[in-house]
Amino acid sequence: MPDTKAAPLTLPAPTTAAPGPGVHPPRPTLRRAAPALLAYAAVRLTGLALLSVVSAATDGDGLHRLSGRWDAVWYQRIAENGYGYEVRLADGSVHSDLAFFPLLPALERGLSALLPLDAAGAGLLVSWLASLVAAWGIYAVGARAYGPRAGVLLAALWGAYPTAFVQSMAYTETLFTALAAWALYAVLTERWITAGLLCAGAGLTRPTAAALIAAIGITAVWRLVTAYRAGESLRGHARMIAGVCLAPLGWLAYIVFVAVHEGRPFAYFDVQAGWNNRIDGGVALASFVVEQFGRNVLAGLGLCAAFGLLFWVGWLCLRQRQPLPVIVYGTAVVVISLIGSGYFGSRPRLMMPAFPLLLPAAVALAGVRRGALAGAVVGAAALASGAYGAFTLLGPGPP
Repeated sequence: MPDTKAAPLTLPAPTTAAPGPGVHPPRPTLRRAAPALLAYAAVRLTGLALLSVVSAATDGDGLHRLSGRWDAVWYQRIAENGYGYEVRLADGSVHSDLAFFPLLPALERGLSALLPLDAAGAGLLVSWLASLVAAWGIYAVGARAYGPRAGVLLAALWGAYPTAFVQSMAYTETLFTALAAWALYAVLTERWITAGLLCAGAGLTRPTAAALIAAIGITAVWRLVTAYRAGESLRGHARMIAGVCLAPLGWLAYIVFVAVHEGRPFAYFDVQAGWNNRIDGGVALASFVVEQFGRNVLAGLGLCAAFGLLFWVGWLCLRQRQPLPVIVYGTAVVVISLIGSGYFGSRPRLMMPAFPLLLPAAVALAGVRRGALAGAVVGAAALASGAYGAFTLLGPGPP
């Protein structure tokens, strides 16, 4: 994992208890990150325990659903047979497996060849290991900006995110978040080549990598503008420029692969359109909210309240003056999740990699003198998240 030798890259110093100017926080070694990993693991095990209890009480097979339903099945099919599978629906639309990025199925295939695991088991192993690496990276970012205590709480709160049950599934969210968190940490510590390589890996994992690419690119532009205004030579930023050039290569490589595979330059976007995933600027989202008001006023008001809470948290992130790459990444993930036309129920899951949204709460809890209170808040969030996860996983719809 990247280490820290250079000064942190931030906007004006946060008003919270962050390391002061010129202070180099210690490297987020495994020993220092252990409390965060233990807290995260405890939260996720709480969710799995609740799933097991509810599943046993309802004669359901909750644990099987972690790897045997929805997108997880598509990834396993790619791991076993490669690309080329599609389903034609009654309305004429086509669901192609080319909508799914290749890194997770490639890891599933590699692990199933090396270990006595099938693709489903390998997918769970990748997801669970990646979740710990993600929690470690989230701790590293939080500790770098606001101190170790905030980092621990940030990792724990991410494990208690409402749709955190997906972190225990054979999905790409944990793998992507691990790559994104460590890429952000690499930027904060001026490890630009590392950041670019990690971002390229994220670009082979999820289309949301566009948010990480934007965060790295905008941060680099800000640095270059600042250097130019200060009269500095731009030649000293060669590694930063190289990192920025590396960042989009994974995402672009897969777009090109689909174009060559299908024989059309914009085939990837056509494939996504077959899944009803288009960028429409939020039209579909607004229509869905209006539709809910027509069905049940309370449901419509509840959605409006949820969006109000989301925008309020975003405002808190801005007021907190989070490091530039962190705030750009978190904001971009949310925007990408809201401006598409896809299935509404998946939007909270799509926003889950935006862990910077949890920084205001983590910093606030870190400032509480009584540790028991912070633990109680995290515990309550873990129980609520686990209950919601059990309800969703044992239900009929995909997350």
